[in-house]
Amino acid sequence: MDSVSKRIVVLPGDGIGPEVCSEAVRVLKAVGDRFGHEFHFDYQLMGACAIDAVGTPLPDVTLEACRQADAVLLGAIGDPKYDNDPTAKVRPEQGLLGLRKSLGLYANIRPITAYDQLLEHSPLKVERIQGTDILIFRELTGGIYFGEKGRSEDRASAYDHCTYHRDEILRIAHLAFKAAETRRHKLTLVDKANVLETSRLWRETVQSIAPQYPSVALDYLFVDNAAMQIILNPRQFDVMLTENMFGDIISDEASVIAGSLGLLPSASIGDGSALFEPIHGSYPQAKGKGIANPIATILSAAMLLDHFGLIEEADCVRDAVQHALNEGVVTPELSPVVVHTTEQVGSFIAYAVLDIADCELHRNNIRLGMSTII
Repeated sequence: MDSVSKRIVVLPGDGIGPEVCSEAVRVLKAVGDRFGHEFHFDYQLMGACAIDAVGTPLPDVTLEACRQADAVLLGAIGDPKYDNDPTAKVRPEQGLLGLRKSLGLYANIRPITAYDQLLEHSPLKVERIQGTDILIFRELTGGIYFGEKGRSEDRASAYDHCTYHRDEILRIAHLAFKAAETRRHKLTLVDKANVLETSRLWRETVQSIAPQYPSVALDYLFVDNAAMQIILNPRQFDVMLTENMFGDIISDEASVIAGSLGLLPSASIGDGSALFEPIHGSYPQAKGKGIANPIATILSAAMLLDHFGLIEEADCVRDAVQHALNEGVVTPELSPVVVHTTEQVGSFIAYAVLDIADCELHRNNIRLGMSTII
């Protein structure tokens, strides 16, 4: 492919966000060096750091920068001083919700992969999870999170309305069907159509377009059964499609299959904009300690490359991550015996992107605890 030039807004965020973002940027720079691409990085504030700096979790300058960017890379947001204060009127999470809504990021995509080298780190039995490869599509801008909400005058009751329009369902359903066509040709719709009217709309709408994708087998699961089946037999799933709240819960449940939240990337896409982020939180207890796992953010960067149509480059990053896992170059939660820092893991993967043999030359430096900079 010819050389490309792309502008990427980086939102390091809070807690470990800046550390893991730094390693993802390091890897993207290695991709640029190897394949002759130019990635221009524009750093902006969002989250608790933005509240502290300017009083809002999503400054106007950040939003405008994201609108003008080719893609957005996010670290993590959140801070205990807001989590532990139920009366706080401004919260870091409002920035992320606002960004998703403003950019029209209606589809959250989460790959769930069971790596053979790390199966022992999952709380689930190896024989249940080995070979799991799921792609979850979660609708991101509708449903109960964005519906009308309120409290009674006496504050004794509350309500949260769940609303969906057919068009909101159609646009993400088409994406899920198209993804299934490139994978194992199976799509599972997760809903609660025996109880909820919105779920019945979801089922009717997805059924209406299924004939457009004759190679894809469509089936349905109520969300409570789906939650159970993910634990009992996750290998049965290929692509899963669901609404906002169900997707939030199901995707976090499925994350235990990988053995670490630090391994799981995600993408949030719309008709134009796209945001890429690890699924883990800001993990403030680990801030500045060099123990945060950067792999989820690096794999999110691989999804960003996919979004640019740089498929070979994205596969190169995933191969480099696999090489790090094979060689045991991982952070403490995955290897308490041989400890590597956030920066060492990122550097090793970046060198592997450039040249697997070259990264082996730097292995001794890593073993000696020396930081390898690229």
